[in-house]
Amino acid sequence: MIDELYMQRCLELAKMGMGNVSPNPMVGCVIVCEGEIIGEGFHQKIGEAHAEVNAINNVFHNHGTQAATLLKKATVYVNLEPCAHFGKTPPCADLLVKHEVKKVVIGNTDPFAGVNGKGIEKLKAAAITVVTGVLEEKCSELNRRFLTRIQKQRPFIVLKWAQTANGYFAPNHATQQWISGSLAKQLSHQWRSEEDAILIGKNTALIDNPQMTTRNVNGKNPIRIVIDRSLSVPSSHHIYNDEAKTIIFNEIKTAVVGNIHFVQMEDMQFYLVQKVAFQLYLMDIQSVMIEGGVQLLNQFITAGLWDEARIFTAKSIWDSGIKAPLISGKLMEELQVGEDNLTIYSAI
Repeated sequence: MIDELYMQRCLELAKMGMGNVSPNPMVGCVIVCEGEIIGEGFHQKIGEAHAEVNAINNVFHNHGTQAATLLKKATVYVNLEPCAHFGKTPPCADLLVKHEVKKVVIGNTDPFAGVNGKGIEKLKAAAITVVTGVLEEKCSELNRRFLTRIQKQRPFIVLKWAQTANGYFAPNHATQQWISGSLAKQLSHQWRSEEDAILIGKNTALIDNPQMTTRNVNGKNPIRIVIDRSLSVPSSHHIYNDEAKTIIFNEIKTAVVGNIHFVQMEDMQFYLVQKVAFQLYLMDIQSVMIEGGVQLLNQFITAGLWDEARIFTAKSIWDSGIKAPLISGKLMEELQVGEDNLTIYSAI
């Protein structure tokens, strides 16, 4: 169980990079010598040093002139296969070979074409012992956004909505009416900070005039995405302010005006969500949360383009309204958030 304990620590470290490393994976690294952790680190920000670099630097910081000797006897734990290609930083597999570490324990192999076993090959070629598959499922769960983007060529897609106890999503008349409580709203803002982008349709933008920010928590604002075929949302609405980068998919123009990116699409009435998902993949957007409206959510559900659904159900009962989407998936979690019940499903 020793390997599992150190790998769990890798996952704890890796998660600290959430929201800051996309489209890279979240990676933590722990370096152990003779039963003692001598250094650790994680990938903190896109374009900056990878976890292995930070962990080795931590060894030198902690142990000075003894670091090089300790590394030659050390086991390196990392939740994802060390990279073998030159990207924004040099290959981490080469760094481990350079320091002649004794053993490397890996959670997941990396499906990215530039790695995909090549990091392991480099380590083995240097006579470094390699163990793979430690806490593999937990490692995959942590980096499910990264793995989905690489394997399916689309972002990891989270559906989110609130509904009444009897299954209504919104009033029949085009007005805003809150369903969930304040704790649910705060949690939703936390979720926003963990994803690359959030997406809404034109009607939601017109009726709710949402800010689409993380103003209730400490965290970065996601990219705001709006589907507005005819550009009918007024420029006075919140989506046009300068609080976050905003992408507007439309049929009229492609242009960049400040932080607003207009992206023209043809024939948006056909295969809309498939086109949007692939366009976001091309933009290096690794994850997106769909926040409405009901038509857009249903389009993603019908197309089978979703990975996780998070549904708040309030205690309130309405006499009428627009019915909430119906979804079939694997129930992952159910918990109480203030007065609301939260159910989380994964796609089967």
